[in-house]
Amino acid sequence: MQIPAPFDYVRATSVDNALELLSRHGPESRVVAGGHSLLPMMKLRLSRPEWLIDINDLYELDFILRDGGKLRIGALTRHTTLLESEEVAALFPIVRDAEAVIADPVVRNRGTIGGSLCQADPAEDLSTVCDVLGAEAVIRGPAGERTLAMADFHRGPYETAVGQDELLCEVRVPIRPRSGSAYAKVERRVGDWAVGAAGAAVTLAEDGSIADAAVGLTALGLDHTVPGTAELLRGQQPREDLFVEAGRLAADACDPVADQRGPIDYKRHLADELTRRVLRQACARAAQATAQKQEG
Repeated sequence: MQIPAPFDYVRATSVDNALELLSRHGPESRVVAGGHSLLPMMKLRLSRPEWLIDINDLYELDFILRDGGKLRIGALTRHTTLLESEEVAALFPIVRDAEAVIADPVVRNRGTIGGSLCQADPAEDLSTVCDVLGAEAVIRGPAGERTLAMADFHRGPYETAVGQDELLCEVRVPIRPRSGSAYAKVERRVGDWAVGAAGAAVTLAEDGSIADAAVGLTALGLDHTVPGTAELLRGQQPREDLFVEAGRLAADACDPVADQRGPIDYKRHLADELTRRVLRQACARAAQATAQKQEG
């Protein structure tokens, strides 16, 4: 039996109360919502917080709201809510693609977008999704509120810009016209961590050429988006030889490690192949969104 080290528990009643508790109990305190990452680490004694601050009652952080040119998502929004949201799927199909392959229904019913992003696991799907969509993280702390781009939010494996006495409160995703996105993942069995995955977001110009694009990889040893893909694709009409070259860039940029999920060469092959697939689908979805808007 795996048993955590002793700890104390308190349930926060508001964001301000959670921040006060974090400040009061110091570096040995951790917030918990779904707990699917933190609790297993505690059972293995890899994490030994002295205080757990439960934020499940912070309903003010559980929302999906379209606000002008951005979609605002509260940090306590559950995976299932994102998976089932028709508005999210229409604006950002990559989110539904990714949520459909995150763990299993038990985890999706309790796990939150904020918990996933703050865990910053290299094999975590939503970090890649938010990277390619150009999302921003809204963080609150004793000094007030600050907003960071995802490139600045994630600082490496299991490390974010959220301070010990701060709380991720919201994710804001820019809504771009004529855009499409996609996510594809290879796993050994349903619900497993990724052997490798890729996500892409594409925006088309009025003439159908690619105005902007981003590609990200999951579990393949690459932080943030694949360098050089935007420059390769911008101003070009979507076509297969471009996707092939983007796949080559992804394979060269990644730095996978050999483990029980596969050797390095296989994982580089996945980076290549999955990049092609998601770019193909993202461009097709962007073209479809453009056609639907013109018809409307």
